Amino acid sequence: MQHRSDVEAADALKRVYEQLRSEIGKVIIGQDEVVKYVLISIFSNGHCLLVGVPGLAKTLLVQTVAQVLDLDFKRIQFTPDLMPSDIIGSEILGEDRNFKFIPGPVFSNIILADEINRTPPKTQAALLEAMQEKAVTAAGVTHQLSKPFFVLATQNPIEQEGTYPLPEAQLDRFMFNVSLDYPSFKEELQVVKNTTSTAQAEVKHILNAEQIIYFQQLVRNIPVADNVLEYAVKLVSKTRPNSEFASAQIKRLLNWGAGPRASQYLILGAKCHAVLQGKYSPDIEDVRAVAKPILRHRIVRSYHAEADGLSTDDIIEQLF
Repeated sequence: MQHRSDVEAADALKRVYEQLRSEIGKVIIGQDEVVKYVLISIFSNGHCLLVGVPGLAKTLLVQTVAQVLDLDFKRIQFTPDLMPSDIIGSEILGEDRNFKFIPGPVFSNIILADEINRTPPKTQAALLEAMQEKAVTAAGVTHQLSKPFFVLATQNPIEQEGTYPLPEAQLDRFMFNVSLDYPSFKEELQVVKNTTSTAQAEVKHILNAEQIIYFQQLVRNIPVADNVLEYAVKLVSKTRPNSEFASAQIKRLLNWGAGPRASQYLILGAKCHAVLQGKYSPDIEDVRAVAKPILRHRIVRSYHAEADGLSTDDIIEQLF
């Protein structure tokens, strides 16, 4: 898949994005913002955490995305008794008396980590090596994962009994933390109408693995003006209570700020967002468009913020 110039390739990515949106829209009603962020994370080569109550079609969304992208898809249901070997695979003794490695479900292009906070930290960590290194180690041997590789994880925010909240260092591996909300009345009517009849929506393959890797490279090639880079890095610095850029109010409301990975993802996300809007270079608006899902899980509120009833999104609004 070659284009004569990056401009031509950027136009092609915008067209492909519109096709993907319309195909996914045959199955997923509403959730436009969520679909946008999932696709941006894929084209930016990042991972995505979907947070919402049960029944909001999180699993169906991930399955549909895997279908339209024509990628291998595996679903791992996280439970308290899940072991690291259930994710990465294990060594077994073969008939020839030699050990051989049997790959686990992580050897796929798209992994749905369902209810990731239901499993103990040891098992969560097995998935996180795969997310960071795009490889897994078993019995001292490193096995590379196939490309592209994405983890789309889901988390239920209300039922906390029997859960192991993801530590900040592990949350930091996710590019986006996307909140799913209930559908509107009109959307819910459409969902019920579509899912209680015999009609089945058929989705077409729009992209393959090779094309996705090509577009990921294109996103990295997009130029960024210095003022946009500075805006992104300053925005992240403002979240750190000990930074010269942090206001007195932020120092009061936050215990902990975002790390450098947030700045990297703000620029990558802004580049991708710009192309999908038909622009060839991101501006400050593109940084703001991706800031909430990138910063949401990287800042830690103080007890003052909790006492004032301020959510992380309210604090990010103040940063702007």
